Amino acid sequence: MDQGRVIEAFGVEAGRLVQEMTGVSQAEWRLPTRCAPWTVAELLGHVQVVIAWLPGMLAVPAPACAEVSASEYYRADSRFAPDTNAARIALAQDRAARQAGGARPVEGFDATWREADRLCRAEADGRVVRTRHGDPMLLSEFLVTRVVEVAVHGLDLADALGRKPWLTPQAADVLQDLLLGPDGGAALEELDWDRLRFLRKATGRDPLTGEEAAEVDRLGIRWLTLG
Repeated sequence: MDQGRVIEAFGVEAGRLVQEMTGVSQAEWRLPTRCAPWTVAELLGHVQVVIAWLPGMLAVPAPACAEVSASEYYRADSRFAPDTNAARIALAQDRAARQAGGARPVEGFDATWREADRLCRAEADGRVVRTRHGDPMLLSEFLVTRVVEVAVHGLDLADALGRKPWLTPQAADVLQDLLLGPDGGAALEELDWDRLRFLRKATGRDPLTGEEAAEVDRLGIRWLTLG
C-alpha cells in the first residue's frame, strides 16, 4: 500500500480520535469497554502504547528486506498467547495510570501519534522496519496495522461513551483494502453493507448471522486474527 496514503490515513484518524476524546469527563474515563478489562482510559492507553513502538523501530538499522505483509502480521501465533495478552493489558493500564486526571490521557496520546507521524513522514518510500514480534515489514504495511488499531478501537471507545462512531473515509479506505483487497467495493455491494457495518462485522463487534456467514464464505472473504 502506498506509504504516503497510509500515513495520511493514520494522521487523519488519530487526529479525529483526539478531537472526539477531548472533553471526556472523569466519570467517562472510568467506563468499561468491550475490550475487557480495559476502561475507556486504559483502552486509549493501549492505542497510545502500540503507536509508541514506532520511534524505537525507526531508530535502529532497517532489516535487509520485508518478509511480512499487513495481513500476514495478523496470523494466529504467540502474539495472541495468554502471556502476551497479559503483558499488553498491563502496559495499557500502566500508561493510563500514569496519565490519569483531566485531559492528560488525550494530551499524551496526541503527543505520541504526532511524533510517530513526524518520524514516518521523514522516511523514504520502501523503508523496512522490524516489529516487536520480530516481523520485517515495510513501514507502509506496519502503518496499516496502526490504522487498524486507531480505527477499530476508536469504534470501541465511541460505543463505550455512547457516541456516534467517527470512522474517517481515509481510514475506511485503508481497512477495506486490507480486509477485502482491491475489489472490496463489489463485495460490500453484494453484502449490502456500508463500511462501518462491515468493520463491525469483520472485527467481531457485531456477530454474523448464519445467512451472512454463508454469504461471506461464498465470496471467499477471510477475516484476520485480531486478538
